[in-house]
Amino acid sequence: MIEVEILKGSLLEVPADAIVNPANSYGYMGGGVAGVIRRFGGEEIEKEAVRKGPIPVGEAVLTTAGKLPFKGVIHAPTMEEPGMVTTEEKVRKAVRASLKLAESEGFSVIAMPGMGTGVGRLPKDVAAKAMLEEILSFEGRTLRKVILVDVDEEMVKAWQSALKDLQA
Repeated sequence: MIEVEILKGSLLEVPADAIVNPANSYGYMGGGVAGVIRRFGGEEIEKEAVRKGPIPVGEAVLTTAGKLPFKGVIHAPTMEEPGMVTTEEKVRKAVRASLKLAESEGFSVIAMPGMGTGVGRLPKDVAAKAMLEEILSFEGRTLRKVILVDVDEEMVKAWQSALKDLQA
């Protein structure tokens, strides 16, 4: 079973092979987590994501991490159009696609923020439960650990609560 670690903090500062960007299908990195990744990692991350697009919800692509200290950024769309409201099912598909891509790339540790909870406006408790159900049911060989990390205290508490419920 995959180990889950829950942290309050910056996605850009965790010890992981790759980080997950809750993307849109076009790969544009304007707002939310994507904007932060682009700002600190560099424009080349967005340019590569856009080149690889459109990325259907339920699939993911890997790009360079630019100036960030990771082997790559996994772009997993939680919405088709930038700024769309997302759904629990789209978040599940994005998480599943992230895990599959991380596994196929041979990554052992990835870090993921709240998926669909910012720009996508999905309630944090709904997203937390969906994310953890997908992670805990994933059969990984190389992927050993997923770090759930967010600057938002409410998101962190939602993950902690969902994990407790799922392990009860």
